[in-house]
Amino acid sequence: MARHPRFVIPGQPQHVIQRGNNREVIFVARDDYEFYLDKLEDACRQYDCAVHAYVLMTNHVHILLTPQSERGISQVMQSLGRCYVRYFNGRYKRTGTLWEGRYKATVIDSERYLLTCYRYIELNPVRAGMVAHPADYVWSSYGFNGLGKNSSLVRPHPVYLALGKGDGGCALNYKALFDRPILEAGLEAIRDATNKAWVLGEGRFTEQIEKLSKRQAKPKPRGGKRRVKSVDI
Repeated sequence: MARHPRFVIPGQPQHVIQRGNNREVIFVARDDYEFYLDKLEDACRQYDCAVHAYVLMTNHVHILLTPQSERGISQVMQSLGRCYVRYFNGRYKRTGTLWEGRYKATVIDSERYLLTCYRYIELNPVRAGMVAHPADYVWSSYGFNGLGKNSSLVRPHPVYLALGKGDGGCALNYKALFDRPILEAGLEAIRDATNKAWVLGEGRFTEQIEKLSKRQAKPKPRGGKRRVKSVDI
């Protein structure tokens, strides 16, 4: 089955997932996580991408970032991937590939889905049963976004900044978003769009992406054309 080419719109955030080959572990020790984050920051600085949220799980990563060029994300992921494989293989005396094929990504409607995608990413360790709250997991952006800790890697998106004013206002209001769960429909919308390389958005946003990219941005509804209700997230 032919794979969809990725949608890339400079200035529009994307949710990126990269998994270890055969779901194998890609982080073993603290140094591994730190090395990956250092190289992610270096690559994003070099290729002009802004990271808004991330989580490093034991066998995969999620990153929410905005590129400023069409090749920005692919350059970041290629540079980061090659560098980390060399490091990991050297440290653990292994050879061969570390990643499960190419990374997966979806363009996100920032007004409709961005903050939900923030939460989706940072709640991964909770859904996996690793911690009770995202604040308890070290290897994510929640420390910056929800607790107001300093980070040289994370750069807040304007939608995040609109949550509050003054010292700690954004983090406080962002933290409150976690008081209600993401509905299953919202989780499925994010997973489906990312895994299948469709756009994560509705209505006019999707139409704009199709116009810019000159191709279909979402699967057509079954049974012919009909109005699709937006997902309550």
